[in-house]
Amino acid sequence: MNKLELYSLATPNGQKVGVALEEMGLDYNAHRIDIMEGDQFTDAFIKINPNSKIPALVDPQGDQGKPLPIMESGAILVYLAEKTGKFLSKDPAQKCRELQWLFFQMGGVGPMFGQFGHFYRYAKDKCDHPYPEERYANEAMRLLKVIDNQLSKHQFIAGEEPSIADFSIAPWVLCLSKFYEADVRLKLDSYKNINRWTEKLLKRPGFQRGLEVCAI
Repeated sequence: MNKLELYSLATPNGQKVGVALEEMGLDYNAHRIDIMEGDQFTDAFIKINPNSKIPALVDPQGDQGKPLPIMESGAILVYLAEKTGKFLSKDPAQKCRELQWLFFQMGGVGPMFGQFGHFYRYAKDKCDHPYPEERYANEAMRLLKVIDNQLSKHQFIAGEEPSIADFSIAPWVLCLSKFYEADVRLKLDSYKNINRWTEKLLKRPGFQRGLEVCAI
C-alpha cells in the first residue's frame, strides 16, 4: 500500500527515474505507459500528469498521508532525493552545483538531443532539408563538449560522488548511440571523459536495473 507508483517507459526521460528508484533502494510498482499507443492520453493518466508525458510518479502518502502525484522527471528526482536523503548533497553549495547540472539537462540536453534524434533518425522521410539536422547535431556536439570538459575535472558530473544530476544526464548520452545510432555523426568515441563516466555508471547494478524499468 505504501509503495511508490511509477508510470513510465524506458526512454531517456523515463530511465532517469527508474535509475533513481533502483539506486535509492525504494519499493515501487512500475506501470508501463506505451506512448506509441497513446496510453499517456487516457483520462486515468491525465489525472496523474495533466501534461500527458512520462514519467509520472505517485507517492501514496506523500501529501500528509494522501496521494501525491508528481510530474516532470527533474521534479521527481529532487523529490526522491529529498525523501531518501540520497544523491543530493545536504551541503548548500554542493547541492547548488548538483541542481545546476540537473537543470542543464532539463533545459538543454534533453530538448536538444531529442530534437537531434527526431531529425537524424526518425524524420528522415518527412524532412529532406539539411538545416534542422545540422542545427541540432551541432548543438548536441556543443553540449557533449561541455559535459566532457566538466568530467575532465571530476569523476562525476557535479563532483566526486554520483548524484541525481548523473542519473539525469547519462541516459540521454547513452541514447545517442543506443536509440539514435549516431556514433559516427556525433563522433561519440572522441569524448573520452564521457565514455569513462558512462562505463563507470554502467558497472553499478542499480543503474543497470534502472535503465530497464518499463523497457521498450
